[in-house]
Amino acid sequence: MKIDAVLIAGPTASGKSAAALALAQHIGGVVINADSMQVYREAPILTAQPDPDARARVPHLLYGHVSVREVYSVGRYADDARRALQEARAMKKIPVFTGGTGLYFAALTEGLAQIPPVPAPIRAEARALLVRIGVEALHAHLAERDPETAAQLRSSDPQRTLRAYEVFEATGRPLAHWQRDTSEPLLKDMRLARFVLDPPRPLLRTRIGERFDAMLENGGLEEALALADLDPALPAAKLLGLRPLLALARGELDPEAAISQAVTTTRQFAKRQMTWFRNRMGDYVFIDPCLSNIIAAYEPFTV
Repeated sequence: MKIDAVLIAGPTASGKSAAALALAQHIGGVVINADSMQVYREAPILTAQPDPDARARVPHLLYGHVSVREVYSVGRYADDARRALQEARAMKKIPVFTGGTGLYFAALTEGLAQIPPVPAPIRAEARALLVRIGVEALHAHLAERDPETAAQLRSSDPQRTLRAYEVFEATGRPLAHWQRDTSEPLLKDMRLARFVLDPPRPLLRTRIGERFDAMLENGGLEEALALADLDPALPAAKLLGLRPLLALARGELDPEAAISQAVTTTRQFAKRQMTWFRNRMGDYVFIDPCLSNIIAAYEPFTV
């Protein structure tokens, strides 16, 4: 059977980039990013983007093509992914989408809600309100207007709370209602091989710690310092490790505490990623990368 596209999801530090590279080399593919943080050009180290050697082996698309100072959304990703898919077809290569952002995979396979753009004045007012009262108070305001969407969001999540608040203010309709009205998925009617990398938790915890150590050795602190003035309401402000590294630079944390905080936050994030994958991606094949090879797992799809 001919496969039209491959999807490789997984939590942070699970080995997605290496798996995608290995499979793309084996099948004549192109790797397409499906991770919301690896789109940022100013943070290749903190987001663990594929290195120049990997990019020289096979084409890599949608990595580092957006500024951290832009508001990059799942809607923009869907548009970019459509163009990347066309580029892969022009190269006559199989697209291998890989990343850790569940919403991006949902956009590819389930479709995307058609939410009208939020007018600039409403966006500016909402951001100013967030700065003035804080995320928890903004979440409380949202709960008064849109209790359904607010109940689905953590009160400590500024990006999603702000987005839901903006949409309701602009449209008078809950974000949850808009999300139920979706467009056709980008990969509709395609033959797909879908995988989630699911390493044992102790191994994943070790990998997260090792990767953060490597980031520091390779210039992660300097990269973080260049983002010190980043607007906290921007999506890129959620870069894993950014806050503790900036606290380290300001002398608010010692190196050991900064590393511990960054690793703990990353482990918690990886746990939330796996919860999403298990709840929303049950039709994917879950692979223990310690025991299974991505190429061996792919072969049955071609029979």
